[in-house]
Amino acid sequence: MSPTDARAAAPIIARTHREEWTRIVAGLARRFGDLDLAEEMAAEAFAAAVELWPTQGVPPNPAGWVTTTASRRAIDRLRREARRDEKHREAIMLHDMEPPASTGAVDDDRLRLLFICCHPILPREARVALTLRIVGGLTVAEIAHAFLVAETTMGQRITRAKAKIKAARIPFSLPRAEDLPDRIDAVLSVLFLVFNEGYLASGADTAPLRSALSAEAIRLTRLAHELLPDHADATGLLALMLLTDARAAARLSPDGELVRLDQQDRSVWDRAAITEGSQLLHSRAADLDGDDARPGRYLLLAAINAVHVTARDPRDTDWGRIVSLYTRLERIDPSPVVTLNKAIAVSEFDSPQVALAMVEPLTGSLDGHHAFHVARAELLRALGRTAEARSAYDRAIELAGNTAETAHLIRRRHHLTTQNGE
Repeated sequence: MSPTDARAAAPIIARTHREEWTRIVAGLARRFGDLDLAEEMAAEAFAAAVELWPTQGVPPNPAGWVTTTASRRAIDRLRREARRDEKHREAIMLHDMEPPASTGAVDDDRLRLLFICCHPILPREARVALTLRIVGGLTVAEIAHAFLVAETTMGQRITRAKAKIKAARIPFSLPRAEDLPDRIDAVLSVLFLVFNEGYLASGADTAPLRSALSAEAIRLTRLAHELLPDHADATGLLALMLLTDARAAARLSPDGELVRLDQQDRSVWDRAAITEGSQLLHSRAADLDGDDARPGRYLLLAAINAVHVTARDPRDTDWGRIVSLYTRLERIDPSPVVTLNKAIAVSEFDSPQVALAMVEPLTGSLDGHHAFHVARAELLRALGRTAEARSAYDRAIELAGNTAETAHLIRRRHHLTTQNGE
């Protein structure tokens, strides 16, 4: 392999890991029935690729090479274990590479793995965190950022969840069709967080937008919706993802800076995705606005996004409708983040002064959340409180991990300074 080829191996390994990790771990877990083993052997196989591909060449099918290598190492591990005879027979049986017949309601390996990680034996937060790690392929730091907790805390939570699955000997088996409704809420929570990480990545060392991750979240949500077509929140989440992802092409400037919603080129928005998302939302109109309406979180969020994407011009946005929807969302999901987003809408519908009065009490709970400081900076800016706005921008830039968002915030802060002749 030439030096040029050797350098080319690194991005191929990185892309294979990013795009195929979940598929590989899911296939190994199905085949060997051991989540820890599947994850560990996949990691070892990728480590082997890092060592071998730069000198031996990149194989024609990188994901297939990793899968085969991981499978062989798993078989070797089983053969070396203490109960040699029993495990040896098991390993020989498992060496058959033929795909097994369908064994239940979930036929897709990755969706099956998602439901298994959301097993009821685990606490809800542990289910979500474990699935983000195993199925979503997110780092512990990224998951900790999503949960607003310390990285060490999240690492311990994931470790305990895996240990509990192993101690309980939970098999790699499918939930029965009648059990799916009891698992779907945690599954949807995971898919939403995976989508968000793809739509605006939290890590400074990753691409600002991870479109493959968003696309995978949408694909799996489609499957979840097909499994439970009458589940309002499954429909709502799919609609939300489509309506949100429709704007992806307009979210970055040519120089890689995040573009605010009101400044995006709406002509490049994906109209097919908007139409599909709007139709899904319309199919649950009774759940949203009927006489006995009791919409769930995702249905309300989808409705909020529908207001944005159906406005031909930012000035046409129905901010009153958005404030009303956030008020309903606060009743069923009372969280500081929901109140923060509602305040942003209130600043457009009413005034920045009223919105700031809503935001300031959130300092204690959201001080480590960069979006809180972004909102404060923009509201203070609108009120002419320049010094305070600059300080809020500084804190937001310190906390923001996304490179595109950081570039946008730096420009906003700089423009604030030049506006005031400083």
